[in-house]
Amino acid sequence: MEKVIIAEKLKLFSEYWSPKIVGELNGQQVKLAKFKGEFVWHKHDDEDEMFLVIEGILKMELRDKTIEIQKNEFLIVPRGTEHRPVADEEVAVMLFEPTSTLNTGNTKNELTKHHLDKI
Repeated sequence: MEKVIIAEKLKLFSEYWSPKIVGELNGQQVKLAKFKGEFVWHKHDDEDEMFLVIEGILKMELRDKTIEIQKNEFLIVPRGTEHRPVADEEVAVMLFEPTSTLNTGNTKNELTKHHLDKI
């Protein structure tokens, strides 16, 4: 058992839209990611996702509105909800999601990560 120092883990990578596993509990993975720009529209049929903003401002676009999530705020996107994360500037995010969650959900493209690094 070791504590996780989030700031130290964030220094270990620079790529965007490529979550890194930093912990696991009860069938869930705790991931850190950096976002910048627009991601793809997608949904997860079987998993809810939690986005906790560590640094920056994340905009979560939904089909009918956009929700702005600031530092120390989080949003849970319910399963089946189409969404698209957008970051005008770099954003550091902690994600809580089941181990089965594919980052691009039902959309498969060059941003899809089938195997995530553990850091």
